[in-house]
Amino acid sequence: MSYVTHLECARCGKHFNSEEVQQLCECGGPLVVQYDLESVKSNFHKEDLKDREPSLWRYWELLPLKNKKNLVSLGEGMTPMIKMEKAGPDIGLSNLYLKDEGIIPSGTFKSRGATVGVSRAKELGIKTLAMPTNGNAGASWSTYGARAGIKSVIVMPEDAPEITRNECAITGADLYLVDGLISDAGKIVARAVKNYGWFDVSTLKEPYRIEGKKTMGLEIAEQFNWEVPDVILYPTGGGVGIIGIYKALKELQAIGWIGEKMPRLVAVQATGCAPIVKAWQEKKTESEFWNDASTCAFGITVPKALGDFMVLDAIYKTDGCAIAISDDDLLQAQAELAAKEGAFICPEGASLYSAAKQLKKEGWLKEDEKVVLLNTGTGLKYPETVNVKIPVLQPDEDIPKA
Repeated sequence: MSYVTHLECARCGKHFNSEEVQQLCECGGPLVVQYDLESVKSNFHKEDLKDREPSLWRYWELLPLKNKKNLVSLGEGMTPMIKMEKAGPDIGLSNLYLKDEGIIPSGTFKSRGATVGVSRAKELGIKTLAMPTNGNAGASWSTYGARAGIKSVIVMPEDAPEITRNECAITGADLYLVDGLISDAGKIVARAVKNYGWFDVSTLKEPYRIEGKKTMGLEIAEQFNWEVPDVILYPTGGGVGIIGIYKALKELQAIGWIGEKMPRLVAVQATGCAPIVKAWQEKKTESEFWNDASTCAFGITVPKALGDFMVLDAIYKTDGCAIAISDDDLLQAQAELAAKEGAFICPEGASLYSAAKQLKKEGWLKEDEKVVLLNTGTGLKYPETVNVKIPVLQPDEDIPKA
């Protein structure tokens, strides 16, 4: 059974039939899944989770799939919440946690959006999906598309990480590279979608990726025994994760599973591509296109997000903030977390530790606040970010004393 009532435009509020294939509203706004939350409240209880599988599909009543026969899953979700016992106190935070998305299928949080998005595409009879990507989303959607028997057409920048390219290729996707940014890839995909009638699964151009990403918010609440943390920091490119987390927490409030407290949401970007940060600093509700975007945190190189107004709304509504981190600082943070905690995380996730350090210095974060860093992927997918000189020994040479 599904508790979905309709799809609603996030910009103008127009309603759409969820049982038809939908993309964007006529006004250009993204469509968002709406549920009969009163019925969910009556039929779904915290106790129901005790015997359910440790995947994101444990929250079935708050997800859009109608029939479980269409479920396309690889066991994603329920990633660990790890207390940073050394890295936290080292920057003056006694309750710093890392939610590590690097251990799920495809090695990134993108699998959350893919499992729900591809499952729903299968249910709606989609045969071919197309998307632009900076790498990880394409890898995830190609992986789940292969499992579902749906063809994937992927376009990514030429300098996207080789590992994510290979993931797309080996799962049978039609992969194309473009000499440009993700915004350029998006224009190519838009033309192909218009010419061939493919289903466009670009960020927020279909309604269901958000539903997968929002399960990060559901899990955070459950992992803290339904007492939400004070702050959640999130690496922000397209921003679907931060939009989804905010949506999840609002839904949990509506069904009475959490109280009125809402975590302060922090959007973290790189100084080489920080349109959301600039808009927040200027107290605007939408961002401007960021020219000459460039950062080693490739996953957040998004010059202009379709859902920027939704990201900014979530920040404003939770008294959060937006902050930009330099590549040098985030790479240093990546090395620090690996050495201090054994957490080899992606550069996007590492930017959060640097941001937390800066926000603590500024007094925006307090020493005893419960702060969550949402790492979006494994560092293993970014070997080029590690620059360590390794000594070479001769066969008769001894190891120096440590």
